[in-house]
This record gives sequence, C-alpha cells and structure tokens, in this order.
Amino acid sequence: MKVEQSTELKAFNRIYKELDETYHRIALNLNLSDSAFIILYAIAEIGENCRQKDIAERFSVSKQTINTSVRKMESQGLVELKAVNSRDIQIVLTPKGQKFIEEKIVPVIETEKSVFKEMGKKDSKELLRLTQKYVDIFKKKSSEIL
Repeated sequence: MKVEQSTELKAFNRIYKELDETYHRIALNLNLSDSAFIILYAIAEIGENCRQKDIAERFSVSKQTINTSVRKMESQGLVELKAVNSRDIQIVLTPKGQKFIEEKIVPVIETEKSVFKEMGKKDSKELLRLTQKYVDIFKKKSSEIL
C-alpha cells in the first residue's frame, strides 16, 4: 500500500530525519549511544546533579532508557548515582565525565549556538515558532486517533 504525501510533508520528514541522523553520527563518533549522548548533553544543559526524571521529561526519552544508559555510563566511570532521598536519585559527573563533557559535548553545543547566530534572530525565532506550531497541531490531532 502506498500512501500519498504532500511535497511539504515529504520535505519535513526528510529534514527531520537528516537532523536526527546528524546527531546519531555525532554520538557514534563520540563512542556513545544516542541515549548516552542525550544524558551527557542534558547534564551540560541542566547542570550537574540532575535527576534521571529531569532528563526524561526534558528530552522526551523513557525513564527506563535513561536508567539503562546511566548504569552503563556508571560502569564506564563517567557518572555516579547519588540518592537524595528514597525517590530522588541524582546523576553526578565523575572527573572523567566532567572532562568528557568539556571536551566532547560542549563543542557540539557551541556549534549549535553558532548555527542560530549565523541564522540571525529573525530566522531563528521563525524556525522555533513554526516548529512549535507544527508540534502543537500534530500532538492535538494525533491524540484524536490514539
């Protein structure tokens, strides 16, 4: 069965997949899984001692996926888990993890920042506005079929 798609939908899907593939290649080049990359990126963005729950919510990744990746990174000596109370466990960077973020993750974030700077404020705001509009409409419409 072949479903007809508009030119715009095909282009949007291609662009989305191209961006997703670019991040996937970055993670592979850093010898990280996609989820490990997201976790280290999140720690760089949120700050140290964030919770697995914070990362899962902010980056739309399941808590189980985060937990599995954190456990693997713990065995690699990048992070440690610290119980704050019976419900909250924070992810704490080891010195090795801190160095990894500084050397490998921060340059990715700096590259992203430079892209928005090169695009300029007007185009950047328009990109964000239209992407959010698409997501909002899609979420609403998809909830009607689920």
